[in-house]
Amino acid sequence: MKREKLVLAYSGGLDTSVLVHWLTSEGYDVIALCLDLGQQVEDLEAIRDKGHKAGAVEVLLENVQEEFVRDFVVPAIQWNAIYEGTYLLGTSLARPLIAKKQIEVAQQYGASAVGHGATGKGNDQVRFELSYYSLQPDIRVVAPWKIPEFFKKYPGRTELLAYAQENGIPVKATAQQPWSSDENLMHISFESGMLEDPWQAPLSEMFELSKSPQDAPDQSREILIDFEQGIPVSVDGERLSPADLLARLNQIGGENGIGRVDMVESRFVGMKSRGVYETPGGTILHVAHRAVESLTLDRNVINLKDSLMPRFAQLAYNGFWFCPEMELLLSLGKQSQESVSGTARLELYKGNCMVTGRKSPLSLYDEDIATMEKDQGAYNPQDADGFIRLHALPLRIQRRLRNK
Repeated sequence: MKREKLVLAYSGGLDTSVLVHWLTSEGYDVIALCLDLGQQVEDLEAIRDKGHKAGAVEVLLENVQEEFVRDFVVPAIQWNAIYEGTYLLGTSLARPLIAKKQIEVAQQYGASAVGHGATGKGNDQVRFELSYYSLQPDIRVVAPWKIPEFFKKYPGRTELLAYAQENGIPVKATAQQPWSSDENLMHISFESGMLEDPWQAPLSEMFELSKSPQDAPDQSREILIDFEQGIPVSVDGERLSPADLLARLNQIGGENGIGRVDMVESRFVGMKSRGVYETPGGTILHVAHRAVESLTLDRNVINLKDSLMPRFAQLAYNGFWFCPEMELLLSLGKQSQESVSGTARLELYKGNCMVTGRKSPLSLYDEDIATMEKDQGAYNPQDADGFIRLHALPLRIQRRLRNK
């Protein structure tokens, strides 16, 4: 009987290595797709070898860092997107790209199914599967951690390690780490384990991308970031590709303790979840971009974007990247950036990211009008009387009615 081809999102770690073997034993020809999103990974050839030893018929490796930053991170920065006032959406932005690549490989190899290693309690299962169905409506999705025969037999790391040893699957993991993590060029996230107690402070050794603010240099670091139509293009005058620019800011920000976040967030599946994040470069870009927008965008455009931003963030967080509403918001966001060109000057110091200057050839700021010094004739203060009276009219009418 012909075996069904399945494209699995593959990291090379314990979980997905076990999944390759288990899915193979269940009758699939597994194509393991490992994407380089900027995470710190072992030797790529070692990952390829590990996947083959686990049973994959193909192990595909692809560097998608530039596409990730250009097509997912930059639009989120342009929207100033933050979920629930804190989270810069690092994991949320990566999942639709992984799903997109899986569907492309499935179409290339004639695979009828795709799979992932997300659990049945988290957001990633939704992000992956909504993306799959949006891109290929008839695709079959296989998610072992929602298949009773799998998750009841292998509920945790101990059972997975035993499975790997029994079946000769080479994995580095030997013990339970008191948290789990996921990394890409935008950030690294930590959750579960000890972090499931929202009162438990993160351990200092957990953090990977940033120094603690206490250990950061005693001298501040000044940086300049240039934007062209809302796209960050250079750091301190050096033009860089999107991925290289974000990597540079991760290094600079990490050295100065920028971008640590500890929050309790609302998962799409209905429960609260505690997450800890390091987003040094993304935090810097967020602050710098808003500084340039403050000079170059009309106030009503700023207000419109601010009112729609939570919707953009929610759609990204919940996994609706490939939906008509998001398509419209992405188009609107891009159009709003046509005048967002200029430079932001930032000072980084022990976890703080402060704007100290901004300039733009398209600036709407006019010093002659804004000055509090001698009037240059561009603004007549007496005009404010009528302006205020018109805006006060409904307020006065309402107060008179209440006083009757």
